[in-house]
Amino acid sequence: MMKLMNIRTCCLAILLVVVPLVGSAAEGKQEAAKRAALEWLVLVDAMRYEAAWKEAASLFKAQVSTSDWAKAVATARSPLGDLVARHLISATYATSLPGAPDGEYVVLQFQTGFENKAQAVETVTPMLDEGHWRVSGYYIR
Repeated sequence: MMKLMNIRTCCLAILLVVVPLVGSAAEGKQEAAKRAALEWLVLVDAMRYEAAWKEAASLFKAQVSTSDWAKAVATARSPLGDLVARHLISATYATSLPGAPDGEYVVLQFQTGFENKAQAVETVTPMLDEGHWRVSGYYIR
């Protein structure tokens, strides 16, 4: 009986150490992905669409050409006007997303206000691409 209690105590101690480390690792990845997304959004906000395309993940670049990306994002963003405010509302770490290869992703949602649209939601999805967090998807609604 005493041996069983020692094993349980040992297992509990391991869980108390490992679980926070796992959470901490995911939080660190979310923070790194958020920084990469915000740096990328600076390019989009400045209408530097070609530069944003160059800084995007290889998956992103394989799905859309530079010119098609520039046209699509200009069509979506131009009517909205200048950025007024952007606040993170959620960050979700994932290793699998619909329509994407398995990998490491963080799906970020921002509550964003623009000059001509007070309430929008931007979804930016950085992925770990060759050791760096790079944007693999951008949607605005």
